[in-house]
Amino acid sequence: MKSILKLGVVLTLYATVACVGLAFVYSATAKIIAQRQQADLEAALKDLFPEGDGFRDITGELESPDPQVAFELQYEVKRGAAVIGVAIRASGASYGGPVVILSGVGSDGTISGVKILETSDTPGLGANASSSSYFVDRARGITFYGQFTGKSVGDPFQVKGDVAAITASTITSRAVTDVVKASSAAAAAWLAANPQAGYTGPALSMVSK
Repeated sequence: MKSILKLGVVLTLYATVACVGLAFVYSATAKIIAQRQQADLEAALKDLFPEGDGFRDITGELESPDPQVAFELQYEVKRGAAVIGVAIRASGASYGGPVVILSGVGSDGTISGVKILETSDTPGLGANASSSSYFVDRARGITFYGQFTGKSVGDPFQVKGDVAAITASTITSRAVTDVVKASSAAAAAWLAANPQAGYTGPALSMVSK
């Protein structure tokens, strides 16, 4: 009986030490992962707004005009004291699952850039949405996601209209376009309501259509 009790105590101590060790490892790993994710996000924001020198978290201030598009993170972009744009991380349903996109809109009402952060769509087809080697206009070197840069928030955002589709991947093309359109409309509305932004883009009545 004593040997069994001793064994039980030893096993309990081992289990406790193991649990404590795992907790420390998880805590350290989680912190490192969070830091890397934050660094990746800051790098992505800087890519969309190279002239920006400050990014303020305004998550919760913007609402998606499309119930199928969920807003996650939102950032005000500043250069000095001036607000020069808004960046929104948003997601929507696509062919293989959610597609997560970071879109930037400048105070002139044009899209400063689009980054597809996550997609589970079919490799070689829908996954081409995020590919830097898939071109919707090869002669001009324009990728699928790259075609949104410079578009006005008042544009129709119609696949096979003013938005070139990915070959054999209309669902993906529409999913990405819908997310970008919703993000752009919300960003434009926020910028227009912010005097510091000096919004010069299309009238909100045009953006909402």
